[in-house]
Amino acid sequence: MAETLERNKAVEQAISQIEKQFGRGSIMKMSDDSVISVPAIPTGALALDLALGIGGVPRGRVVEIYGPESSGKTTLALHIAAEAQKREGMVAFIDAEHALDMSYARRLGVDVDSLLVSQPDTGEQGLDIA
Repeated sequence: MAETLERNKAVEQAISQIEKQFGRGSIMKMSDDSVISVPAIPTGALALDLALGIGGVPRGRVVEIYGPESSGKTTLALHIAAEAQKREGMVAFIDAEHALDMSYARRLGVDVDSLLVSQPDTGEQGLDIA
């Protein structure tokens, strides 16, 4: 019992120090009250939406899609872009490979006229733009 009280006191002190250094809310207990609902944009693939746990990719966040060549990364990204646009979203596409096919994007439902596209010279520049 005394050991539990000491541990709880040590945890509270650690939380207090972290909040003092980084600000209130920088660390918290994940009780049901503190879970924040994140709006999601569907990917167009139900199994993937379910696997992601929130029904798609988080809206308003930078999302990196990674995988081997010809694994469907661009197709997935374009499906997400089309879904975001259907929901009144503004979409920026960082085309690191300089290979975005606008006619393919259009066929997948992307409004290419409102799509923001950047073709950075380096990966670092792409991350800075994002």
